[in-house]
Amino acid sequence: MDKENEKREGAGRPTLYNSRMNRQAEKLCKLGATDKELAEFFEIAESTLNLWKSEYPKFLEAIKKGKVIADAEVSDKLFKRATGYSHKDVDIKMFEGQIIITPLTKHYPPDTAAAIFWLKNRQKDKWRDKIEQGFTDPDGNEVKPPAQIYLVQRKPGEPVEGEELEIKESEDE
Repeated sequence: MDKENEKREGAGRPTLYNSRMNRQAEKLCKLGATDKELAEFFEIAESTLNLWKSEYPKFLEAIKKGKVIADAEVSDKLFKRATGYSHKDVDIKMFEGQIIITPLTKHYPPDTAAAIFWLKNRQKDKWRDKIEQGFTDPDGNEVKPPAQIYLVQRKPGEPVEGEELEIKESEDE
């Protein structure tokens, strides 16, 4: 019996794992399966899958290999959508009883949404939606503002004239 199929020592049920599962796991991951979906396929709990990944290095490597291949393919397709691409195709028509096959090249322009998605994930500091704002000194060092201003809603009927805006110091100072 090879090391990958050896039973664990100690109490508990014998493992359902066997080395043939490595290939199955890799193929499923190439198709985009998540750890949850792998666990469902093998009819085990996700915690058991994680245990197998730590106890059986070849199993973990198979999963990683499949996921890397799938992620690379999706990344390539997203990049092509973001930048535009062309591919060879054929146009098939019927004219006066004859089939006419015309080779052609289809062109797809860049997709703005794909480009934005790519940039937000690849260059987060430049393209994310939330921009960090703060105070800096002339040297570019971050400076904490001295106080916070709280706006208090006035109750109906309260006088407006001569009233001063109350400024409270920040509570975390």
